[in-house]
Amino acid sequence: METNLLLGQLRAEGAALAAAALRAGPDAAVPTCPGWRVRDLVLHTGSVHRWAAEYLTAGHMERRPLPEHRVPDGELGAWFRAGHDALLTAFASAPEDLECLTFLAGSPSARHFWARRQAHETAVHRMDAERAAGVPLSPVPAAFAADGVDELLTGFHSRSRSRLRRPVPAVLRVRATDRPGDDWVVRVSGGAPRGERVTGAVAADCEFAGPVEALYPVLWNRSAWGPEVKVTGDRSVAALWAEAGGV
Repeated sequence: METNLLLGQLRAEGAALAAAALRAGPDAAVPTCPGWRVRDLVLHTGSVHRWAAEYLTAGHMERRPLPEHRVPDGELGAWFRAGHDALLTAFASAPEDLECLTFLAGSPSARHFWARRQAHETAVHRMDAERAAGVPLSPVPAAFAADGVDELLTGFHSRSRSRLRRPVPAVLRVRATDRPGDDWVVRVSGGAPRGERVTGAVAADCEFAGPVEALYPVLWNRSAWGPEVKVTGDRSVAALWAEAGGV
């Protein structure tokens, strides 16, 4: 997905998260993040925005710690919006050939990597805020949902930190039924998994299939499995995903 489209989605997701958090209130529990209240969610996402902006403006090549902030409840909304706006400003100023740290495969440039990562980071936490507010999840463009599935499967679940492991190897296929070509497999074993796009017939032990806009929140563990996403094959692979597939 092109960088400018990701940045447009980042802008929309930040506004939607702020609105949902305001509706829920700072003390509301976040069902998708056990132990968190909305204030924790807003502080985390606002801190991530400020952390990401530093990579764009300072060109850090090494991993930096996530900053900790303490913000009174009455100032949370303004504080979050200020950090979100600063992140968007940092993207506007960052050159196309920006050099800084990246940590997932799948992006043609550092600027694209950070736009992608922050757009999906904010979208996932917007879903958390909507869950806390008790409102339906806002829809996202199908192309953005497919990009988020791709980042999760080929990025997060193709690195050593992934918890998606089992002693008996298995192949999980994820197929978007409404978007021909959006088809992935994740090869799970006792070591680091390997997620990749595939074409044509694939032998899989388990398959998740459904519209990509349904797959997106389900795979990020922000939505319950429903009839829109069909699971076939070895159910133990699906159980593993529910336990260890989220990020």
